[in-house]
Amino acid sequence: MSTIIKLDNIVKKFYIGEPNELEILHGISLEVEEGEFVAIVGPSGSGKSTLMNMIGALDRPTSGDYFLDGINVGEADDEELSDIRNQKVGFVFQTYNLIPKVNAWKNVELPMLYGGMGREERNKRSMELLKLVEMDDRAKHLPEELSGGQKQRVAIARAMANDPAIILADEPTGALDSKTGRLVMDIFHKLNKEQHKTIVLITHSPELAEETDRIIQIKDGVITEVRKGSGKPLTQETEKKPTVDKEFIDNTIKEISDLFEQIDNIVVDEPKDKNEVVENAPSEVEVEEKDNKEKASAEDVNNSNDEKKEVEDK
Repeated sequence: MSTIIKLDNIVKKFYIGEPNELEILHGISLEVEEGEFVAIVGPSGSGKSTLMNMIGALDRPTSGDYFLDGINVGEADDEELSDIRNQKVGFVFQTYNLIPKVNAWKNVELPMLYGGMGREERNKRSMELLKLVEMDDRAKHLPEELSGGQKQRVAIARAMANDPAIILADEPTGALDSKTGRLVMDIFHKLNKEQHKTIVLITHSPELAEETDRIIQIKDGVITEVRKGSGKPLTQETEKKPTVDKEFIDNTIKEISDLFEQIDNIVVDEPKDKNEVVENAPSEVEVEEKDNKEKASAEDVNNSNDEKKEVEDK
């Protein structure tokens, strides 16, 4: 893969030479390969919006070099910058930025019109791109007739209009609910995997950043960390399945088997010969004698109680 974005020691200052001179980017160096899906993350005030403007050729660096698809952006004049933005960068913004008075079809056509593409080719490509984002059935709807997710899908189709070198997405799901945001992110993954588009995602969301190939953390105008992401949509993330421990299963089976064997070997104390039970049982005479003795004892007790009562009465 070739390097499509190369920033070398980029510095960006505002109010240069004035008492309130402010330096936002302090020597940013970064490379993005063709076909990569990367995320730039950082808190508010970290400089990521300024960095996005550099990458999107919306502004020039104060010092340092920036090459986009082989073109030195820092040396380009205003007209060249305009051409770079039109031909090399596809923008997707949080607030969609669709032209309100024209339908989805015409919104997608607009960059191609500025790029000088013929009407027939524009019409054909616009419909192809709307179909790619599953919005061809809303081609003639005005933005006000579309939901937030539908507007963003039209914006993605528009970003692809001139087959740009990179797609620069600034908080593309920030104004959407989670379900619609998931749909938009799935489209980005599709463009990255199937169309091999280089995508730079600017986001506050750690979860969305984890879906990209590489995560670039920026803070106070410097890159503080670069690490690898999963490169997979969250919906396709497979939960870690517990591995089957064969040794554990074998040991468990053995323990159960030993337990049953111990149960089988337990000796229950019972007479070996059932006739012995019968022979040792008391005879009917012995039972009758025992009963008579118990009755006699009970009568003696009663007589004794009667005698005692008679004495007390006297």
